[in-house]
Formats: sequence, C-alpha cells, structure tokens
Amino acid sequence: MHERAGQVAREEDLIDVDALIAAYYDKEPDPDNPDQQVVFGTSGHRGSAFDTAFNEAHIVATTAAIVEYRRSQGTDGPLFIGRDTHALSKPAFDSALEVLAAAGVEVRIDASDGYTPTPAVSLAILQANGAGSRAGAGAGANSSTGLRRTGPGLADGIVITPSHNPPRDGGFKYNPPHGGPADSDATSWIARRANELLRTGWREIARLPLKEALAAETTTRFDFLATYVEELKNVLDLDVIRDAGVRIGADPLGGASVEYWGAIAERYGLNLTVVNPKVDPRWSFMTLDWDGKIRMDCSSPYAMASLREKMSGDAPFDIATGNDADSDRHGIVTRDGGLMNPNHFLAVAISYLYTHRDGWRADAGVGKTLVSSSLIDRVTADLGRRLVEVPVGFKYFVPGLIDGSIGFGGEESAGASFLRKDGTVWTTDKDGIILALLAAEIMARTAKSPSELHRELTERFGESVYARIDAPANREQKAKLAALSPEDVTSTELAGDPITAKLVRAPGNDAPIGGLKVTTDNAWFAARPSGTEDVYKIYAESFRGEQHLQQVQADAKQVVDEALGS
Repeated sequence: MHERAGQVAREEDLIDVDALIAAYYDKEPDPDNPDQQVVFGTSGHRGSAFDTAFNEAHIVATTAAIVEYRRSQGTDGPLFIGRDTHALSKPAFDSALEVLAAAGVEVRIDASDGYTPTPAVSLAILQANGAGSRAGAGAGANSSTGLRRTGPGLADGIVITPSHNPPRDGGFKYNPPHGGPADSDATSWIARRANELLRTGWREIARLPLKEALAAETTTRFDFLATYVEELKNVLDLDVIRDAGVRIGADPLGGASVEYWGAIAERYGLNLTVVNPKVDPRWSFMTLDWDGKIRMDCSSPYAMASLREKMSGDAPFDIATGNDADSDRHGIVTRDGGLMNPNHFLAVAISYLYTHRDGWRADAGVGKTLVSSSLIDRVTADLGRRLVEVPVGFKYFVPGLIDGSIGFGGEESAGASFLRKDGTVWTTDKDGIILALLAAEIMARTAKSPSELHRELTERFGESVYARIDAPANREQKAKLAALSPEDVTSTELAGDPITAKLVRAPGNDAPIGGLKVTTDNAWFAARPSGTEDVYKIYAESFRGEQHLQQVQADAKQVVDEALGS
C-alpha cells in the first residue's frame, strides 16, 4: 500500500502530456520485441507511448488490419468510432481516421468532436444493425431482437480507450457487428496481421492527411450523446427516479461521460449534480490508487476517496456514482455504507432487476464471471433463475444479451449491462451509466439504499469476505497456469474443507478459463495469469470470515505453486 493512497495527486505524480504525445509519434516499435508488439487482451490493445507499446505505428497497423478483417467478414457498413479523455486517445483517433478514410470506409464520428462512452458506441452499432426491435430488420435478422447477423451494410466500431488505466496509457479495441468486444478469433487475427504490417513496413499503409480525412465524403457526423440519452427511457424507469426526487451526485472522474450526465439530468428532469465536470488528461484532481498511481478505477476506495468524502456527514446526495474514463464501469457510494464492493452491488442489482422487469423472458439467465461473488449464485438460485458462469471477459455475455437468454451480465470489476425493459438487447458492452442510474431507480422504488438491500441479502444468504492478491510468476509459469488440467491439482482440501470442484473450463459455456478455480461449500479461489505483469492473480472468497479467507489465500498459493512445480 502506497503511503499516499487516497490523497490528491501532486505535481510529481502527473504526466508530461506534450512529452507523451511526442513519444506517440517519435518512438517506433521493434516488431520482434514482445513488449512492443500489438497484443489484444480482454479489452483491446493497451500500452504507453513512453514504453513504445502504444504509438503511431501500432494504431496505423492495427487500423489497417481491422480494415482487412471487416472486409473478410463482409462487414461493409458504417464504422462508429469513439474516444475517451486519455491524452493518447486523440492522436490515436487521428491516425485511425486517416487510415479508414484512405481505405474508403464509411466512418461515423462524434457530432461535436467530443468524447464517447463505450456503451454509446455499442448502442450505435446495434441500432444500425437493427437491434432493439421485436419487429425484426429483414433478411438475416434474429427474430427476437431484429439484429442482423448477415448481409450488406453491417456496422461495427472502434473504441479508443485504455479504460481505467493511468493517464500515460492508451487503448484501442474493436467491436464487430454484434456491438460487444471482439472474440479471440477476431482479435488474434487482427493482432497477427498488425504485427505483420509492422514488420513489412507500416509507413507504406495508405493514409489521407487528417484535414482531408475529416472532410471526406465517407466521414460523417453522428450524435452519439443525443441517441444514447433518448434511448435510456427504454432501459430504466427514469420517471420513478424523478418523481421520488432522488438526489444524485455523478462524478465522471474526468472521463467520457462528462457531458452525458448533464444531458441526462436535463432530458429527464432528474435531481442530479455533476460533481466534477473537469477534464484534464493529467487527471490532476484524482486521488492516488492503492499503489500510488493515478487510476480512474471507480471500484477502488482510494481512487474514489474524493467522492466518498462528499458522501460523509451531512451529504447533499442520497446516492453518488462514479465512472471510469470510458464509462463502462460503475462505482456506487451510499450514505449508509460508503463505496460498495462491486460484487455487493451486482448481487443487489440482480435481485432487483429479476423482480422488476416483467418484459424479460421467464427463462432469462443471470450472467457472471467465475471470479465474481458466490452471493450471486445464492441470489440467482433463490430467484429460480439459471446461472451462466463464464470466464473473465464481457464478450462471453454477448450472445445471451442479444437473444435475451441472459437478462444481466456482470463482472467483479464493476462492469455490467442488462436488457431493455421489453427484454431486447440494450448494449453488448459494459455500461457504467445505466448501472449508476439503476442504483437511483432501486432507491426510488424500494425506499432503501443498495447498501441496505445488500445487508438484507447477507442476512438471508450469508456474509462473505472477498479479496484479490497477486503472486509472482514468470512468462513460462503463466503459460503453464493457463494450460492446467484438473488432474494437476492433487490437494483434496482447501482451508480445512473438502474440495467440491476443480475447474479449468467455465460451467456456463464450457470455455477455457485460462487458469484454475477450486471450490468448497464455504469458499473458493481462482488463479489466472496477468496479461501485463509477471504475476498471477488469486481471487478468493469465504463465507466463514476474514481469518478463513486468509487461509484460503495461503492454501491457494500452495495449490498453484505445486501445480506449477514451483
């Protein structure tokens, strides 16, 4: 823990924006250096220009690869592109547009040259492809949602964001016609082709000068904000929030939702205050995260220290919310409970939604990642719903959200989305804005805070403690962890309880989890290799208290070390 965790950043903590942008253009990656190649994780390619990991060459090559990929898939409709407030997002946007315009791709950019939340891009793609309409959208449409899967004119998108990562980082991800994160088949193809282009000469890729790219006939404006805000009424009971007078404090944390919150308040007459309207690519107003870094993680009590302070004492709000830089994550702060653990709010959201959404299918399941709390399992069973437990990655919820067979999909890292009130798809990427507004709807309808409702759930289903720790692992050990089989685990007990399951594939879709999960009746742990650091992550939960959790964590490390031969 850093000694200044939770304290406002100092000048020495801030990046030099001019130097970072200069590095974007000046540094050229070595295509044979694994640390300088294009690598797509669960949320696209990320890195810093300072480390020669996110530079002009990467974006030009990756965009050209996306152009080739979408053509190979028959995707020839508009490409919606949005960016967040990170310093590297604008130069990456410029580079991408230059390539797309030269390739003749029909591009939709923000009408006001503003910032675009990830869910607004997902919504735009889905609407362009006919989703959200039970009437259908012609040939190739899914009969329940209207989403076209085949045929000419399909839209897709690019979102330029490293999410909650520090200000020095950039991020670039591709969303295909289903509107959600691309699957590994697509990202592997794009990354492989991009790295080939880096080797063969990325400077030879055709580009239009930015001014010409902006003026090209294929480049048109799209009002992401107005479209998103107007459609919110179909996914949330905003009139209920307004009529109850719930006082909301919304903190964009300097991210892409900064203009959206004010527009939402005005359109629906909500008692909502934008707590911090500042946009600063250095994020000088942020409080430091646990490790002393500036990180817009709205699930971290340290990054959210300023908003937590506003909710202490005689707080002017009934509920306060935060979003990360691209608004795909949510943080919920209540007057009676402080910043909610993401797992706690997910359980409350599920309990509420499945009893207040009559338009959803009776068999609509509950989607969760396998490292999310088992409280969700217990709530889901009590609701009589099907649990769909998948590996880490929101892409695994996409098919179910599209056809309505999953009503809610959520991750332990405070990312989630859910269906419209009529049971059709809303977004297939995470949406931190609707989760924040859902907290207000819950208060308006139940007259209880989400924290209070969580306490009621624990009284019924038991109270758990949950934590994540990291353990060192080199590249070879991480690869071995990702390839483990149940037979590699020889232990029969975990923290004194018999092991009930050893999982390397997710129960909900039989997809490999890229690691290991071990469960007992009272606890579980999951171990996964980090994609960016020489560590593996141990997630653990116990329903028998903090001391038992610590024993679970210690046993988990021993189990994994033995399996790895460490």
